[in-house]
Amino acid sequence: MLMENNSYDPDELHEECGVFGVYDLDGNDVVSTIYYGLFALQHRGQESCGIAVSDTGGPKGKVKACKGMGLVSEVFTPEQLETLNGNIGVGHVRYSTAGESSINNTQPLVLNYVKGTLALAHNGNLVNTPMLRRELEYTGAIFQTTIDSEVIAYHIARERLNSASVEEAVARAMKKMSGAYSLVIMSPRKLIGARDPLGFHPLVIGKRGNAYIIASETAALSAADAEFVRDVLPGEVVMIDGDGIHSDTSLCGSRTAKCIFEYIYFARPDTRFDGTSVYGARIMAGRILAQSNPVEADVVVGVPDSGNAAALGYALESQIPFGMAFVKNSYVGRTFIKPKQSMRVSSVRIKLNVLPEVVAGKRVVMIDDSIVRGTTSAKIVKMLKKAGATEVHVRISSPPFLYPCYFGTDVPNGDQLIAHNHTVEEIREKLGADSLAYLEVERLSDMIGGDKGYCDACFTGKYPIEPPEEDIRGEYEL
Repeated sequence: MLMENNSYDPDELHEECGVFGVYDLDGNDVVSTIYYGLFALQHRGQESCGIAVSDTGGPKGKVKACKGMGLVSEVFTPEQLETLNGNIGVGHVRYSTAGESSINNTQPLVLNYVKGTLALAHNGNLVNTPMLRRELEYTGAIFQTTIDSEVIAYHIARERLNSASVEEAVARAMKKMSGAYSLVIMSPRKLIGARDPLGFHPLVIGKRGNAYIIASETAALSAADAEFVRDVLPGEVVMIDGDGIHSDTSLCGSRTAKCIFEYIYFARPDTRFDGTSVYGARIMAGRILAQSNPVEADVVVGVPDSGNAAALGYALESQIPFGMAFVKNSYVGRTFIKPKQSMRVSSVRIKLNVLPEVVAGKRVVMIDDSIVRGTTSAKIVKMLKKAGATEVHVRISSPPFLYPCYFGTDVPNGDQLIAHNHTVEEIREKLGADSLAYLEVERLSDMIGGDKGYCDACFTGKYPIEPPEEDIRGEYEL
């Protein structure tokens, strides 16, 4: 049977990665907790996943791991999970924004070195990877992967030789690293979480009984039946051992650059990111769109899933009825059978179908989170009109993408972005829409309660860290 990764849509932005770690101080096995945590983070990456566990009461440095290509439900069998015994562990789901998609690049990375064993899971991208990698290569390091996460692991291992503890080695390695990283690290007796000083991507702490959890999103804590404790601060290193939780805030600063697209698209709507509700931010984005770009219409619909909350916000503000016009196929996984040429069907039609009862004979406001290349949006507009919509007015709950991202999101180069080379009116014509409007970049702060500490470089070109002179994403080959 010929299989193909047809669920990948080049006109959609793709998530970075999700990380999850747990330490049960009572000695209970944690693998099922990690499994369900990763299931809740599946939206952040569907290419590969992995789990590594250790028993703090067993032989020091003994790590058991299982990794593979595909979804959490595809990679882990009940029989495999039963072999992963341990009361401390880390997990990872991946989408490759840097480094190729291959089994070698799956995480967590497990590193054996003179001081013991490290298992590391990473979300984000470093911008100074080439320099850090060359520094290691010139001193004899041999790389097994093409990802910057291995560079991070090596530097932590090297710093450990001159540090009193693993957490001190992490803090020392962080001083060398530039870019975005939310890390969960397992040593034989400790669980460590670290977030870059600008706090690009989320990292949170939870607790269930006598077990501590560090994860990418609060939604993963809920899946593990854990209570939210707090966010890991930008620049903070958190260490959990047999005595509880400890913190090093020496690298924390006053300036932050949280990825604004976490609120618009990446994070689950039931997640809170540094005190702000993702669902609330999307509702507000829709309200702002209705305030700034009103239109006479009969129904407001959202493109699933991230467009739904913004559509509800638009409807609440405009007093135009909200409708569920799209049926989404929830069972389109990473792979499906490649059809014959005569049976080729648009991937959009495989994922979405329109309910004519909702849109026929009506003027429709269609809310989506973004337009990358424009091909998917054009197909959806066409589907709505074929279902009987008399007008389709497109509203986008983010500003136009104009610049690439180097911090863990696969916003492509400018020449691949429709807004980079076309005016709004030209894009409207390409979509076949009756009108088109974006969220104004000046209103992004209003969307998240007035917070100014976010990164909007993909819209403005104003990078919080000097970007690399060359595109570092996926450059290495073994």
